[in-house]
Amino acid sequence: MKLSDSRFKQGVAIVRKDFVIGLRRRAAFAAMMMFALTAVASLSLSTGGAFVEPRFLAALLWVVIFFAVSAGIAGTFDDEAQAGTLPTLKLYASAQAVLFGKMLGVLLSLIALATFILPTFLILFDVAVANVPLLLATILLGLIGLAAAGTLTAALTTSATVKGGLFPILLFPITLPIFLPAIALTETAFTGAAFAESSLIVTAAFDAILITASSILYDYL
Repeated sequence: MKLSDSRFKQGVAIVRKDFVIGLRRRAAFAAMMMFALTAVASLSLSTGGAFVEPRFLAALLWVVIFFAVSAGIAGTFDDEAQAGTLPTLKLYASAQAVLFGKMLGVLLSLIALATFILPTFLILFDVAVANVPLLLATILLGLIGLAAAGTLTAALTTSATVKGGLFPILLFPITLPIFLPAIALTETAFTGAAFAESSLIVTAAFDAILITASSILYDYL
């Protein structure tokens, strides 16, 4: 069996394990959902049905996504840390398999979160999307970057006593280069204006950088 095949199977097993545990204890995913719903509803009510600039709406969408993500994935490694099984997990699976298994699990949960947030946001703010494929591509690229950065940040803050406040502080500067083009692209998707494909390329390139950096740094944690 090739080493890559073995790592792939290990990663899939970790995703399956986290999924089963997540079904038993749905607190993290529920926290993301409730925060997103509360934030979107509160922001929508505060506008009172008034016209909101597309760029401001795009920024609001990504702010809600960021803080919902912060509420839900900060404890990605908590189960293993509390049970003291993380070193044992690394004995049975390579560090890279653990990292990418966790990262894939986080990405799947973020996609489920976005599937909930996006329609809710568009309905409550009465937003007409002129370029749906661009919006979906932007959301997906943004979530990939958030999953990579969030998984590494969660690993860094596993033993922190003030994780709730530390996690978003560390995560925000790492993901800022993703948010800036993502907000611009989301605004373009709302308005239907012409857009530069280089913005998508830059976002995808930064995703690749985050994934590579996470892979390199995780071995030293």
